[in-house]
Amino acid sequence: QVQVVESGGGLVQAGGSLRLSCVASGSIFRINDMGWYRQAPGKQRELVATITSGGDSNYADSVKGRFTISRDNAKNTVYLQMNSLKPEDTAVYYCNVRDSRSFLYWGQGTQVTVSS
Repeated sequence: QVQVVESGGGLVQAGGSLRLSCVASGSIFRINDMGWYRQAPGKQRELVATITSGGDSNYADSVKGRFTISRDNAKNTVYLQMNSLKPEDTAVYYCNVRDSRSFLYWGQGTQVTVSS
């Protein structure tokens, strides 16, 4: 059994910051990629940022320069620091984890709401 749990979401004013965390636990093999996705009401889930076990990161154009993804391999944890938040960043943010067997695990999501 593998658990992926996000935390850190909430309500923030435009221009503010939030830091999301995601921890993977349980019977999980060595973790390769970790990532954040988001889904706004009425829209498809979209990639926000990913990071490899070696620390290489990738960002959606819409968040480049504002969001930073990082990870702590010893703790099976990935973070998403979100600065200069905009109302269009409002969404449910999901964490996913891909292990060395290419199994993909998703968290339950955490709500981020940015007010104007």
